[in-house]
Amino acid sequence: MDAFYASVEQRDFPELRGKPVVVGGSSGRGVVTAASYEARQYGIHSAMPGRRAHELCPHAIFVRSRHEHYATIGREIREIFRRFTPVIQPLSLDEAFLDVSGVIRLHGDPETIGHAIKQAICDEVGLTASVGIAPLKFVAKIASDFSKPDGFVVVRESELQSFLDPLEVARLWGVGKVGQERLTRLGYRKVHDIRIRSCETLRNQLGSWGEHLWKLANGIDERKVVVDHLAKGIGHERTFQEDLTDAESLTAVVSYLSEAVGRRLRNARRFASKVTLKYRRDDFRTFTRAKKLPRPTDSTNEIFHVAASLLMEMRASQPRGVRLVGVSLGGLSQIDAPQQMSLFAEESGEQAETEVDRLSDQVNGLLGQRGLYRASSHQYIDRKSAP
Repeated sequence: MDAFYASVEQRDFPELRGKPVVVGGSSGRGVVTAASYEARQYGIHSAMPGRRAHELCPHAIFVRSRHEHYATIGREIREIFRRFTPVIQPLSLDEAFLDVSGVIRLHGDPETIGHAIKQAICDEVGLTASVGIAPLKFVAKIASDFSKPDGFVVVRESELQSFLDPLEVARLWGVGKVGQERLTRLGYRKVHDIRIRSCETLRNQLGSWGEHLWKLANGIDERKVVVDHLAKGIGHERTFQEDLTDAESLTAVVSYLSEAVGRRLRNARRFASKVTLKYRRDDFRTFTRAKKLPRPTDSTNEIFHVAASLLMEMRASQPRGVRLVGVSLGGLSQIDAPQQMSLFAEESGEQAETEVDRLSDQVNGLLGQRGLYRASSHQYIDRKSAP
């Protein structure tokens, strides 16, 4: 999808169309979650500090992130994908790999399918999508980013090398800023520079990563589209405008984050078997503490109690002011996977908690994350709502 979060805001609020819109990052310490293409013209990008984004574009319009709303729209888009192929590997809310090799007789060639999906998203969701079509996963990914927004790029088997050779090495999967600098020092600026060297040379210089890059540069990628790809984890974190020191405020934040990750977990129809607390002090030192659950769960109450206990442990060992707190879930499994059942679910209140979660999810789906929430989250949500 094209600038997904920002595009959703411009779709929902027509007065934002054609203007530089920044999702998140409105506070002094906030971080940009997404930027519209109008904002990107000023150099604003995701993960940028909100203060820097404001400096680059003082007239930018900052809006709060509505993650649950974006997730709902993401599910609508995936339902469109499923009309054309069951072989789908989501990468995020707004991006996925589709293997259409088995449905060509039914829906036409890949280009026909790609145009049909783009049109369906435009007509039914009111957003634009960019499509990349290629015989290899990583090339399709590059192609989808190649002519955004509203792009459509096809790379055929015979065109792989001519497409890849002139690209910057940063386009290759797994090459970040630090990796690009390392490759540049070795004389690798274009994909062609890697391709013409031997695999052994790259392996000697960069180890297994070098071999991986050599294969990609030579159009070798054996990875298939993996159906129902499980995310490694689900997490939320918050950076505070002012450092927090009191236990009540921090517990309210952890409660809010536990509710957020619990909703995402249930929406994804997953169970979690590990809870992790991320904790950044006022001096930017970051700590994490995790706890494995006795059995997988999707209960907000259980997630919160574990996260709160981890917070207490962290406060005892790291009592300084806190700049950031995060709660994440790991060890994800499918909701229909075999589970160890509790013999005392009714007596322990588990059934009631499940019903509370179900009702909360329904209400928040209609009214947003402030529609229904736990009393333990009120102090933080009330602070977020204040002007």
